[in-house]
This record gives sequence, structure tokens and C-alpha cells, in this order.
Amino acid sequence: MRDLFDLSGRVAIVTGASSGLGARFARVLRAAGADVVLAARRTDRIGSLAAELGKEHALAVTVDVRDDASVAALVERSVAHFGRLDVMVNNAGIADPGPAEDEPTSTFRGVLDVNLAAVFSGCREAARVMLPQGSGSIVNVASALGLVGTWRLPNAGYAASKGGVVNLTRDLASQWAGRGLRVNAIAPGWFASEMNAELFEDAERWQRYLARTVPAGRAGREEELDGVLLFLAGDASTYVNGQTIAVDGGWTAV
Repeated sequence: MRDLFDLSGRVAIVTGASSGLGARFARVLRAAGADVVLAARRTDRIGSLAAELGKEHALAVTVDVRDDASVAALVERSVAHFGRLDVMVNNAGIADPGPAEDEPTSTFRGVLDVNLAAVFSGCREAARVMLPQGSGSIVNVASALGLVGTWRLPNAGYAASKGGVVNLTRDLASQWAGRGLRVNAIAPGWFASEMNAELFEDAERWQRYLARTVPAGRAGREEELDGVLLFLAGDASTYVNGQTIAVDGGWTAV
């Protein structure tokens, strides 16, 4: 059974690896045996994380996911360094919340550029390596806010981009499944991160909100995403394709 979650000998890229869930994902993949490529704009942070994980097994690459050439170079460098690519985790994302009537179109487009267009380019570049080898797993990070409306915390650009990730995942999976490549997504619910740190500042008020709206009655703990990541990245999910798994304490179930 352990072999189903063992990633020894495999290579994984994680975008947005400089903090939060991305850094956690990189640590989890490395703990499961994978060599990891840490991709983000903040060079100092991914450099420190690479040192923590061990330079023999971790490579830090400075990347702006909005730039196609930068993403292509990331994949090329990863393959040149480790010799292969088996897992691509498209995690980088941004948010700019506020009422839709006040949201400039430029802001909306900017969020989609990072959260959706960059996910597509990451999938495409990974597929160009994985399809010829006949194997690979792409894990896109969507959001529970891509599955439901966000009226309590208005965030039209973010919701639209993450909803797009959900259907992009389905479409790419349907295109590539017959050629050995799986594309799935994780939709986290309320997990603390740099992006939503302001929400968590008033802990008492935030807990009251979670108690009213989340069946589990609390926010998620970062380790509660570890299992689904390893499930989708490794051999435990070889017949799972095009799926988005919500990890949200039941928030989207009600």
C-alpha cells in the first residue's frame, strides 16, 4: 500500500512555492521521495526552501508564471537538471477582493492572467514533456470559491478564475487521458495563507463565521491537504482523471 503514495525517483514542479500552501506542497512531495523544483518570483524564499530540502533533491527556479517563455524555461531547466518530469503542481495564484461593481476590468484580467492563463501554460509545457513519455500527473490548485458564489466575500475575478481552472482541468484531462497523462485539481476551502491573512487577523470573528458556514466548524489545517496531493500525484489515483476534489470541511456540500 505504501507504494501507492511513494514518489521516489520522480520529479515534481511546484509553482508559487515561496510560501503558504505551495511551500507545504513542496515539502510533502519531497517527504514522499520526489525531487522537487521550487518555482516562484521570490528568489530568496525558494532558495532557502531548497537549502532546507537539500540541494541534491531540490532546485529553486525564479519564475513569473504570467510569462510564457519563463514557464517554458522552468520546465526545460527542470528536465535538464533532473532528467525527467512526472508531477506538475500549478499552485501560483493571487486575489483582489471587493464588490464587483467597483472592480476595474484591468484588475479582473490581471487575476485571470495569473490564476487561469498561467495554469494553462503550466499544463501545456508540462504536457509537452509528459505526453511523449506516456505518463505524468498534473495537479491544478483551484478553490472552493470556484465551485460556489462568493457573495459573503465578493471576489469576482478570483471566483471566475478558479471556476475556469475546474473546467480547464476537465477539458485537458479529456484530451490527454488516452495518452497516459492525468489532470486533476484540488479545491481548498478556508485555509490560512498570505493571500487571506487579513481574514484571519480577527480570529474570534473569523471563527464565528466559520462556525456558521462550514459544517466542520473551523478552517482547514495545512496538513489536511497532504493526503489529497499525494493521492493525485502518485499511483493511488491512476484511474482518476478530470476531477476536482474539494477539501473544505463540507462548505460546498450545503
